[in-house]
Amino acid sequence: MVLGVILFVTPFVFGDTGQTTAAISAYVLGVLVFLSGLLSATMQEAGNVEYIPVVLGVITFIAPFVLGFTAVTAIAWSAWIIGVLTVLSAGSLLVIRSRRPSTA
Repeated sequence: MVLGVILFVTPFVFGDTGQTTAAISAYVLGVLVFLSGLLSATMQEAGNVEYIPVVLGVITFIAPFVLGFTAVTAIAWSAWIIGVLTVLSAGSLLVIRSRRPSTA
């Protein structure tokens, strides 16, 4: 959830709010990463919902290339770093939960 908030405020912190494509993608992806983290955190047995942050992390990582804002370095680097960290954190949570013995 924290990564989503960081991505959302990145355009404000670096003063790149005028770069509309980069800023809008940071806002939208930041909110989606936050909401997916919140959903995963609130559901004890989330099932396939736990894959949503991983998918959003990959989308966040490739967004600067696909949407063409790699020249907006502050937001692009933020998207790349937060995308990797989102995949790593959500992926590690999936691995930990899959190794935990089920209690039936």
